[in-house]
Amino acid sequence: MERVAFKMKLFAGFEQEYKKRHDEIWPELSALLKSTGITDYAIFLDEETNVLIGVLKIAEKTAMDMLPANPVMQKWWAYMSDIMESNPDGSPVSTPLKEVFYLP
Repeated sequence: MERVAFKMKLFAGFEQEYKKRHDEIWPELSALLKSTGITDYAIFLDEETNVLIGVLKIAEKTAMDMLPANPVMQKWWAYMSDIMESNPDGSPVSTPLKEVFYLP
């Protein structure tokens, strides 16, 4: 099991909408993430900077490479693109974070 962390940027004023959309996560998206091997997925918000920090565990990190081509993932990205920084392909602007400490 590998741990993965990354950061993204939420547009100011959309904090409640971001939470609402994730509280109502689509069953097909949840199923896709779980079938990819993703577990213990959490997203944290730094309210001072609107930086989102995602943390998850995945059985095989390379399995995440297939997510961008999935229509459910693309639909979710399009749905979220109006409230967060996104790339031209609709994916969120995301920066991997390097693990520097872990206390099991």
